[in-house]
Amino acid sequence: MRGSEHIIHAGDVGSPEILEKLSTIALVTAVRGNVDKGAWSRKLPETEALELGGVSIYVLHDLAQLDLKPKAAGFSVVVSGHSHIPKQEMRDGVLYFNPGSAGPRRFKLTVSVGRLIVQHGKAHGELVDLLVPG
Repeated sequence: MRGSEHIIHAGDVGSPEILEKLSTIALVTAVRGNVDKGAWSRKLPETEALELGGVSIYVLHDLAQLDLKPKAAGFSVVVSGHSHIPKQEMRDGVLYFNPGSAGPRRFKLTVSVGRLIVQHGKAHGELVDLLVPG
């Protein structure tokens, strides 16, 4: 999203051109999703850990494959994307954030993106519905 300092893509990228385009907006961290196939996608990790503004963030595609305890591992935020359903919730002091899907409409789900606002070492999320025909 324009004005962002960092873009996190939680998988199901679709093609390397998507990441190239996003990288013209901001630095991109992306993980591989279950629909990401082909040689290009093998460069994407299954999980990623990063720190932005003093906030530790764990990124994976499918939340069901989370194999660590985020709070115990020092993460404040877990970003996932597999369900394509925009959702955020606090669990045990950790923000679980799924921005939904900004690509082609999947099923009858909302087309959306999410914003993680990081300030003063804390993060909160905003889910943004995109107005897309169809």
